[in-house]
Amino acid sequence: MKKLYKIRMFNKFFFILSFLFLFSCSKIEPRRPINPKPSTIFYKEVIEDSKKINKSEDELIAKLIKNDTIFDYKQSSEGFWYAYIHKIEENLPTPKMGDEVVIEYEISDLNDSIIYSKEELGQKTYKIDKEDFISGLQKGIKLMKTGETITFVLPFYNAFGVLGDGKKIGVNQSVKSTVTLIKITN
Repeated sequence: MKKLYKIRMFNKFFFILSFLFLFSCSKIEPRRPINPKPSTIFYKEVIEDSKKINKSEDELIAKLIKNDTIFDYKQSSEGFWYAYIHKIEENLPTPKMGDEVVIEYEISDLNDSIIYSKEELGQKTYKIDKEDFISGLQKGIKLMKTGETITFVLPFYNAFGVLGDGKKIGVNQSVKSTVTLIKITN
C-alpha cells in the first residue's frame, strides 16, 4: 500500500511538474538579430547623393542643349531630350507596343565623341515594349515615323544607369544617341 501511495504521489508530482514546465514556456520571445539593422541615416545620405548627381547631370545637359545653336531640343515627359535631324511632315504612323522596328543608331558622349558607331552596332531589330533595350530609346522610338532621324540626349538614369555597359560606357555616364527609324512592321 505504501508503495502504491508513493507511485501515485510520484505520478501526481510528475504530472504537476510537466504541466508547469509546458506552460511556463508558453511565452516565446523572438531572437534578436546578430547584426543590427543599418541606420536609416545611411539610406537618407544615399538618396541625397543621388539627387545631387541627377541635378548636376540635368544642369550639364541643359547647358549643352542651350549652347547647341543648330538643333532645337525638346524635353520629353519621360526624362530625356530630343532633336529632329530629319523630320517627316507626312501623317505617318509611329510605332506602338508589339510592333517590330528596324533602326540604325550610334552612341556618343555629350561632347559628340563616338562611343559606338553605326557600323559597330549595325541595324537593330527591336520589338516595341517586348524586349530589353536602352530605356530612353525604348520610349523615344515611339515618337518616330519611318524615315526620321532623331538625336536623343539620355541622362545616365535613362541610358546605361549607374553601372554603365561594362565596356566603353562608364559609371553614371549620360550619352547622346542618333537614331534613324528604317522600318515599322505590325
